Amino acid sequence: MGSVRNDEGGLFFDRLTTHKMVAAIKEPKQIELALSLRNQLSGVFLLIGHIGVIKGYVDLFKTHQVPIFLHLDKIGGLCTDTHGLDYLAKEIKPTGIITTKTNVVKIAKKAGLITIQRFFLVDTEGFDNIAKSLRQIEPDIIEVMPARIPEVIGEIKKFTALPIITGGLMFKRSHAMACLKHGATAVSSSKSELWREAYSAQDNKLRSIG
Repeated sequence: MGSVRNDEGGLFFDRLTTHKMVAAIKEPKQIELALSLRNQLSGVFLLIGHIGVIKGYVDLFKTHQVPIFLHLDKIGGLCTDTHGLDYLAKEIKPTGIITTKTNVVKIAKKAGLITIQRFFLVDTEGFDNIAKSLRQIEPDIIEVMPARIPEVIGEIKKFTALPIITGGLMFKRSHAMACLKHGATAVSSSKSELWREAYSAQDNKLRSIG
């Protein structure tokens, strides 16, 4: 596992042990709901905004002690070179970042940010691509999409011990349950109705607590 470089990153890893849902926020109206459910989410992935507003979003979630990760491929106006990510780490101060790009993971790690690298599996070559990327630089967590092929999680776990989050094309409780049963550390979803679910290690199923 990559080194956890800040207290908020440690908080996120701690929350992952008990809270198995990450709220992927694609619309501003979802922010209020995510905050209301903060005690049952491991964190949030922010997929909206631009350089002029994201600090306000980050500060809001940090005030409520909710780990927040910025998807750099979705944030407008933010440069992902050394200067841009150094500014992000020192001034905006999210818990960490999400990216699909290996070179951005390298820069973000040097800036002290917790890194999540997102991979898309479209065929069997995807496994080789993940393994090759991890040989170059290890993020702290990997995110595998789509979630509707939960069996591949076990295959990925054969060549990495990194925590695996999975999301995409997940529409109902049983989809999330299948991913967790196949070894995912957590699931991410923009479907707010799924945020009300929590994984119970005791009964090995998702149960509604909302």
